[in-house]
This record gives sequence, structure tokens and C-alpha cells, in this order.
Amino acid sequence: MGPVLAGVLQLIALIAALGLAYVPLGTYMARVYSSDRHLRVEKWIYKGIGADPNTEMRWPAYLRGVLAFSAVGVLFLYLLQRLQGILPGSLGFSSVNPAQSFNTAVSFVTNTNWQSYYGEQTMGHVVQTAGLAVQNFVSAAVGIAVAVALVRGFARSRTGELGNFWTDLVRGVIRILVPLSVVAALVLVACGAIQNFSGIHEVGQFMGGHQQWNGGAVASQEAIKEVGTNGGGYFNANSAHPFENPTPFTNLFEIFLLLVIPFALTRTFGVMVGSIKQGYAILATMATIWVGFVALMMWTEFAHHGAALQAAGGAMEGKETRFGVGASSIFAVSTTLTSTGAVDSFHSSFTGLGGGITILGMQLGEIAPGGTGSGLYGMLIMAVIAVFIAGLMVGRTPEYLGKKIGTREMKLAACYILITPALVLIFAAASMALPTPPHSMLNSGAHGFSEVLYAFTSAANNNGSAFAGLNANTDWFNTMTGLAMVLGRFLPMVFVLALAGSLAEQKPVPVTAGTLRTEKPLFTGLLVGAILIITGLTYFPALALGPLAEGLAS
Repeated sequence: MGPVLAGVLQLIALIAALGLAYVPLGTYMARVYSSDRHLRVEKWIYKGIGADPNTEMRWPAYLRGVLAFSAVGVLFLYLLQRLQGILPGSLGFSSVNPAQSFNTAVSFVTNTNWQSYYGEQTMGHVVQTAGLAVQNFVSAAVGIAVAVALVRGFARSRTGELGNFWTDLVRGVIRILVPLSVVAALVLVACGAIQNFSGIHEVGQFMGGHQQWNGGAVASQEAIKEVGTNGGGYFNANSAHPFENPTPFTNLFEIFLLLVIPFALTRTFGVMVGSIKQGYAILATMATIWVGFVALMMWTEFAHHGAALQAAGGAMEGKETRFGVGASSIFAVSTTLTSTGAVDSFHSSFTGLGGGITILGMQLGEIAPGGTGSGLYGMLIMAVIAVFIAGLMVGRTPEYLGKKIGTREMKLAACYILITPALVLIFAAASMALPTPPHSMLNSGAHGFSEVLYAFTSAANNNGSAFAGLNANTDWFNTMTGLAMVLGRFLPMVFVLALAGSLAEQKPVPVTAGTLRTEKPLFTGLLVGAILIITGLTYFPALALGPLAEGLAS
């Protein structure tokens, strides 16, 4: 079997698996967030944190819950790292320095999981399990909660109430993320991923000396790393490491895990707004972009010129021979079109255009299918923009799901789509203009610029992957990427929740002959076009200086 055919068959198998999970998981999540019942363990948690799960919140109260909970998470994780040297199970590692502690705490709380350190040489068992793994669960649950609040804004009328943040948070963890992660961890352990709390031990000779590895609860953290679209690996090599991702099957399984909730949430959306077809329209938009990007990535990585590349069956630099070009291309596209950031190959080693595809995937806003929750609410914001554009074309007040898209709604949507590009471009420009930050670049020219552009694109979009050539463990990059992660996560949430509150207060508009049918393929095409055009106009100059210049020159 040729490598191209193998890649295509893996893509087909992945699509089939996602298709089988779509209806049951999406419907189940809709029931989770619509139920009036509380499980016993949930009641214990509500009592412990002093929350009334039956109290409805307007958007400012919901936002305060999101921000307060996240702020406490940052503080706790920061202190845990600073105190690591005196904690049990530290494996002899010292406390993490302040700048890196801040960066890592912000990274995991914002669901970014950017890592400017070697996991196996920096974090002990307590920080990994009680700190990082816990944030993998709750940060993902926060994203789903915000998405569900926006869906309620479309589904409800004549009320500003969006549900209860604490109820949505706890249910997301207890009823969705924990069960899926337990099953996923068992599969990974059965396939060879490690799960232990062993210390540092020597594993053999390496270049005349001894190589050392430490164990850890790798399979369990790997499971929620993918299920929650987190991406922070136990080891520096991430999902290219055989302890995290031992076989081609586990590689495909991990891609499935990072895609399954974001895709299934479109079904949840359709069920909650009372129109399954609306969910399918959003799904079709996401799937069209995702499949298109995978096909484009495979083409760039398989068809690159050069005798060595042709002999290897594709551009194999930076890719695991266990997986090959096809699986690595699917993983790279999936991890950058979601907010996962996990890698089974090194994006800096992709062809010039291939690396550009990974950057563009993040710059779309990670909405195809996006992160857990963040992908859905990002796509719904783009749907509002697309409806507005269609309204301008025909001279009619735009409507979406029975809600008028007026001046207030458009201002909030516009702020949402502008904040992340502003962060990316301002921070990247400052890093290139100042004298010290460019010293962190391993490469000069277009590829070096791509390293910096990728870093801030990844941070502001809460992805977490990196062009490996950039030394991000400096005070500048730890601080600036940390600020980009915080602002890129929570400022958009402000606009999302404000939009949800505005929509929930409206009374429904009756459907007429002039209403745009947003469940039809025509709207899906309009939405795909709006996403690509808006992104292209925003980022094309920066892409032309980096990956496009490198790709055209090779």
C-alpha cells in the first residue's frame, strides 16, 4: 500500500468514526445541559463551593463566574509550581521560576497549554496531576459552558438569563469529560501508553552516556489532553513520544478524541435551538474547511519536489516513521483547526506552504471544528457576520434563528473577530522590532519570522503548539505570550456572553418568505466564504512575509 493511499484510508476511517459518535454524543450533551436533575456527587460539589445550582444568571453574573474561577485557577497553579521544590513527588525538580510559572499557569487555565519547558525535566508528579491535569478538565468545561450560554441566548426569548455557570461547569466535567477520558485512558494503556508514578530511571546508552526518563500518569493526562482539546503533553516531544502515542492506531485514536466533542457540539446546538438542520449547517461548514485543509496539507507534503523527498514518499523531515506523512498531515491540520496544540510531528519542519497551512488554520479562529466550546461559539459569531453580509446584499434586516441582528449585536460580533488578530499582529510586530526578542529565533529570514508569527498566533488563539525553532523560554516570550493567552481567551468571552444576553432578551421574529434559510447549503457556502475572506484580508500581509515567501522560494 502506498503512503498516499494509506493516508486517504486513515482519513476515511476517521470520518466514519466521527460520524458514528456524532448523534449519540451530541444528543447526550444537549440533555446534560438541559436537565433539571443534579447527580449526588454534583450536589456535594455545589455544597462545597457554596453555589446554588438552580439560580439563573444574566450575562454579567455568568461572566463574573468565568473570570473568578479562572483567576483562582491561575493563582493556584502558579503557587503549586513555585512551591514544587518542597512538595512530595517532585522527582528532585526545583521550583519553577516566576516568569515560566506565570506563563504555564495562564497557559493551562486558558486551555492553551503552551509549554516553554521540557515537561519530563521540569514538572514533578504533583504539579502534573494535581495542577496541569486538573486544569485540562476545568478549562475545557469552561469553554463548553460559554458555548452553551450562547446557544441558550439563541434558544430563549424575553429573558436575559443564560443558565448557571457553576452548574454548567460541574456537569461538563462530571458527566462529559471524566467519563470520556476514563474510557480513552483505558484504550491508551491497553495500546502501550504508560501509566505510573515511577521516578527517574536510566533506560540505556546514548552517545556514550546514559539516557534517563521519568514515568508518570501519562495515559490519563493524554486522554484529557485530547478530549478537552488541551494539547499539553507529559513529555517535550508531545504526541510524537512513544510513551504518549505508541502506535499508528493510538495516533488515529488521539485525532478522533480531539475532534469528537467539537464536531458533536453542533448536534447539541441543533437540539437545543430546536432545529437539527441548523446544527447540520454548522457541521457542514466545519467539515468542509477541515477536509479541505487536510487535502491541501497532504498535497503540499506528498508532492514536494526533491529526490530525497520522493524516495521517502513525501516530506518526512520532522515526522515519525511510525505515522508517516498522511497521518502526520491529518494530525497537524486537526490540532491547529482545533485549540488542541498537540503534535505528532514538528510543524517547523513541514514544507513552507505546509507550515503556512498550520498557521492559517489557527488564524481562522480555530472554528473548524475548533476547541471544546470555543469552536462552536466562534463559528456562531461568524454565522452572525455572514447573516449580516447577506442582509446587506438584499437590503433586509438580518435575522438568525429568529433573532434580529441589529447594531448592538454586530458591534459585539465585530469586536470578537477583531481582538485576536490585533493581539497576534501587535505582539508579533513588537517582537520583530525590538532588539532582543529576535535572538530567540533559530532561523533567519522568512522561516524565522514564521516562528514568531506562529508563536503569537498560537498563544492568542489558545492553541499551544509551536514552531519548535523558537526559544520561547525567555522573560519576553513568557510574559508576552502569557498576556496574549489571557486576553485572547477572556476578552472574546466577554463579547460572546454579552451577545448571548442581548439575543436572549429579544422576542422571536416570525419566519417569512424573505427570511434567509440558514439551514440550506447556500448559507453554508456563504459562511465558508465569509470565514476565508475575512481571515485572508486580515492576515495575508503577515503570511506573505513568512510561510508564503518561504514556500514560493523553495
